[in-house]
Amino acid sequence: MKKQKIKECKTNLFIKGISYTVVALFTMVCLLPFILILSASLSTESVISRQEFGLLPRGLTMTAYQWVFRYPKMILGSYGVTILMTVCGTLLGLFLIAMTGYALQRQDFPFRNILSFFIYFTTLFSAGMAPTYIWVSRYLNLKGSYFSVFLQLLMTPWLIILMKNFAKSVPYEITESGKIDGAGDFTIFTTLIFPMLKPALATVGLFLALGYWNEWYLSSLYLGSSVTYKPLQYYLYNVINMANALKSSVAGANVSITALPSNTLKMATAVIATGPIIFMYPFVQRYFISGIAIGAVKG
Repeated sequence: MKKQKIKECKTNLFIKGISYTVVALFTMVCLLPFILILSASLSTESVISRQEFGLLPRGLTMTAYQWVFRYPKMILGSYGVTILMTVCGTLLGLFLIAMTGYALQRQDFPFRNILSFFIYFTTLFSAGMAPTYIWVSRYLNLKGSYFSVFLQLLMTPWLIILMKNFAKSVPYEITESGKIDGAGDFTIFTTLIFPMLKPALATVGLFLALGYWNEWYLSSLYLGSSVTYKPLQYYLYNVINMANALKSSVAGANVSITALPSNTLKMATAVIATGPIIFMYPFVQRYFISGIAIGAVKG
């Protein structure tokens, strides 16, 4: 027998139609900036200088991308460094933040109030750039090393607080059941608690990955020219600076300044830097909202 479809009333169909229309319009509004950036990156600099950006490239050219990829070995090396730091930093940071958040919400942990105070305190006050720079470069002797950037982004107080608040939603009876079976604290965490933190792990992991992927300021302070392959964002930042410097140096010569990419180069670097990380969001989207909501409402 064929299943009969249940007919929806006209009111529900009307509400659904309005909802889908609003969502579609909102999606188009969100996609519009990315379309403009992509279009501008494929446009000619001279045309962009005279006219505004458009949805379609004006004077289609790949000049901006040729400037970025004129040293393919350097750009591929920068991609490799950034991907390695992002993957390793996100995985290690997730594990450490999850352990810290779980320990701070344990009622039987004697030092949880003291440690929580220090973590909360650093969200209000920080040592500042100069003391941090002296501590990292002189006392830790990490200047010129990738660890000077890697370690500073590994854990942040806000992500620890978010993980701690989410860990409170895990029933304490699960920990007690593990103790009854003779499991240690680390075994309880890795086998029982850690798998139950998926929404928080996805949320925190996204923030960690974005932090590593978009980092350029610490690289400019601690790495500079001491490393062969710079992180991607810092490398693209240097490409834009070199193009602007070249444009300024030929301003008085008989060279057409509009032929040198400037605005289009910025758009091309935005596409190159943003494109890969965008593909990560769909995999964590379903956990992202629940992780933020649960982590925010718990006190």
